[in-house]
Amino acid sequence: MKQQILFDLDDTLIHCNKYFYLVIDRFVQQMSGWFAGYDEVTPEAIRDKQIEIDIAGVSAMGFKSEHFPQSFVDSYRYFSDLTGRRRSAADEETLWKLGLSVYELETEPYPYMEETLDRLAGSGHELHLYTGGEMLIQQRKINNMGLERYFGDRIYIRRHKNYEALEGILNKGTFDRKHTWMVGNSLRTDVIPALTAGLHAIHMLAETEWHYNIVPVTIEPQGAFYTLERLLDVPDTIHQYIQR
Repeated sequence: MKQQILFDLDDTLIHCNKYFYLVIDRFVQQMSGWFAGYDEVTPEAIRDKQIEIDIAGVSAMGFKSEHFPQSFVDSYRYFSDLTGRRRSAADEETLWKLGLSVYELETEPYPYMEETLDRLAGSGHELHLYTGGEMLIQQRKINNMGLERYFGDRIYIRRHKNYEALEGILNKGTFDRKHTWMVGNSLRTDVIPALTAGLHAIHMLAETEWHYNIVPVTIEPQGAFYTLERLLDVPDTIHQYIQR
């Protein structure tokens, strides 16, 4: 039986978080050097403040590229005010460029990405791509991976990825919710909106998960809800469910 399957992009089909953590490590190292001698400015304190500001920025602005470098600058300003260390426009420019550098890193697929999509498409299922972020940044990743061959024009890029955004996609399309799946790593932006909309959901465990994505799931599924570690297990999981 044909299923309609929406895939998340970042940390579901391609790596994402590990690049952000790499740049955050560089940020913490830079800040630790600038604020050496201030006991209250520990690497842990720097990391915690950046996470706090970053999550607040996403909640307010959605997946806008500027929120990440801005979290570096705002953390720098916070600790400058806390310690009395003089701010520098040059320091802020350095941090801004460091934050933006994450969007220039190469795109790397998760293991078995192509095999998984090939199997599902070959079985006659209709594949969709639903990702959060800015059009130019996300489209570059999609182009680099050649994902149009699987998804065609069924690609949805939204700055705010939530229940309302998903409902907008479902209502404009020809989705049969009893035969529609959402596959993604984020409990917050993939799983909970899908379950709320009455879809089947597969939660893919990311190798390194962003704090923003970790929330409790309190919704009773109307259909299937699985948690998997490997993309390669997605086709068999879906097929076994629909053949029950």
